[in-house]
Amino acid sequence: MTDENSGQRQDKRDSLFLSANVSVDGAAAFTTRVRNLSPGGMMIDAPKEIAPGTSVVAEMRGLGEVKGRVAWHSQGRAGVAFDTEVDPREARTTTAGPKSTLPDYLKTGTQSRRTGLAIR
Repeated sequence: MTDENSGQRQDKRDSLFLSANVSVDGAAAFTTRVRNLSPGGMMIDAPKEIAPGTSVVAEMRGLGEVKGRVAWHSQGRAGVAFDTEVDPREARTTTAGPKSTLPDYLKTGTQSRRTGLAIR
């Protein structure tokens, strides 16, 4: 997003190194690095020239599929403007697997001892 009066972006961007699977104009997806992310868009490493206006679908951890259009391309990077805003904080969240229901003494890497016994 740009401010028409100053030419500067309004959205705060999070700098991060996140990977995304990106499909350009419905072609096979490629994995790329997301350099920064804001509610309105992202900057990615682009292995080849992508024309501005080209439709893009990016799948990212925590956000799922996000649709947008290429806003610019320069020197191996591209800016993507999203069709709908996202919450960049969700891309930073980790997804933990289901909690183990095993008792501690059966889990690997845990040490269990009875009170009063010395470990030598």
